[in-house]
Amino acid sequence: MSLTGWLILFLIIQVIHFLGTWKLYEKAGRKAWEAAIPVYNAIALMDIIKRPKWWVILLFIPIVNLLMFPIIWVETCRSFGFNSTKDTWLAILTLGLYLYYINYFTDAKYKEDRSLKPQSGIGEWISSIAFAVIAATLVHTYFIQPYTIPTSSLEKTLLIGDYLFVSKFHYGARVPMTTVSAPMVHDTIPVLGIKSYLSDSDEETYENSWLNKLSLPYMRLPGIQKIKRNDIVVFSWPADSLKWMWNDRSGKYTYKPIDKRTNYVKRCVGIPGDSLSVRDGYVFINGKRTVLPESAQPQWMHVVDTEGKNFDRETILKYNMAQEGRVFKDGKFFLNLTDAEAAELRKNPIVKSVEKQLTPAGYYEKTIFPHNPKYAWSMDNFGPIYIPKKGDTVGLNASTIPFYEQIIRRYENNDLTIFNDDIYINGKKANTYTFKQDYYWMMGDNRQNSLDARAWGYVPFDHVVGKPIMVWFSWDAQTGSIRWDRMFTTVSNGKSKSYFWIAMVVIAAILFSIFKPKKKKA
Repeated sequence: MSLTGWLILFLIIQVIHFLGTWKLYEKAGRKAWEAAIPVYNAIALMDIIKRPKWWVILLFIPIVNLLMFPIIWVETCRSFGFNSTKDTWLAILTLGLYLYYINYFTDAKYKEDRSLKPQSGIGEWISSIAFAVIAATLVHTYFIQPYTIPTSSLEKTLLIGDYLFVSKFHYGARVPMTTVSAPMVHDTIPVLGIKSYLSDSDEETYENSWLNKLSLPYMRLPGIQKIKRNDIVVFSWPADSLKWMWNDRSGKYTYKPIDKRTNYVKRCVGIPGDSLSVRDGYVFINGKRTVLPESAQPQWMHVVDTEGKNFDRETILKYNMAQEGRVFKDGKFFLNLTDAEAAELRKNPIVKSVEKQLTPAGYYEKTIFPHNPKYAWSMDNFGPIYIPKKGDTVGLNASTIPFYEQIIRRYENNDLTIFNDDIYINGKKANTYTFKQDYYWMMGDNRQNSLDARAWGYVPFDHVVGKPIMVWFSWDAQTGSIRWDRMFTTVSNGKSKSYFWIAMVVIAAILFSIFKPKKKKA
């Protein structure tokens, strides 16, 4: 839905609110017209129900407002003496329309001196839980989101089993686009294994469905910094439209809204305006080999020939050979190594040779973007490719359209038709195209074991979720133990810093404040 559509819906809601509450406003000593003025009516209502005025702000924050509305309905009912369990459920189940019954068909009296304290222990628990959920939803949606590392694409920097805090305010929090969804979960409700949001799974049907009409247009709050080259970034996977993401391998397509696509974490090796290429596994930007930050440890597959001899236990543990190494019949190891590790292994007296396994230049891999035989590229030898920048204009022809087709059609919502060598955008023949947003090139440090931009292409800025800032927990599934040395360590391009003991002190203080014994009254 467009902003105009949302404005119209907002005004309709204001009319519904006025018709259902104007008498109640009068009974509370206010004027009937106060129920009709947008925003002001909410401020006046906070006075009536004896709640702080800053609650009004929560009513206009997407997702958070879905939790606030039922609370406001119930509080309004209780302010006029309708405080039974039955009244509470009727207010919620009728989506607030129970107030019409109170407004027109009862002789409701305003309870100016009503107690705001819950009447029972259960009521107090429910009240506390409700506002804890609202606070957590606000933080989760607009400030900090927990995230789990599911793959080894950034191995040695981020490990499988790392639990991260991802900052949304660094690049600017993306306002939720899917408005009808469960709070504090992403695309799936845990345990139940069902979608956490309402949407049509067919993209063409979704575009014209009432569910799409309830979605918000893309908006983002101001950030405190821009994405820099080699930053680690969490983003919504642009290619997440296959049913096998839902364990259905029929090969059919399903639609997922942008903010509900699977979250990925990669290193941003190319920013808008860059010319990027990969030569023998190394990334080059604008013709120069990129200088990686201290924390980055790119790896490639190597064949290590020991002529049948085995390494000592210390070396096996150091290079994690027990988990990822395989000994072939001819006495060779197949290991994922950094350049530094490979150089160190070459010095081992039992090693005859260490050879990096690279796909030669000129070899065409059909899984590599732009998936066109004109470009004989592989994961190890790729490009050069231009990374689009907002406002830049590129020429369109048969050679360039493979790079920009999905940008024009999917990411920037144009009608694109290709007839022979002619290109039509929104019904008009086009020889150029100007980009509406920035794009990025995301790759894993585990160069040959990463599903990244080399497979699907560019990542639009509207898909960016945030920046990982801290590992707050880390679990090694292979050993079944906690990685204590990674607990509460920062994620940065420099050396990681540990805040473990500070975190322990803070957690202990919080627990003590919650569970400290109460003093008995004399």
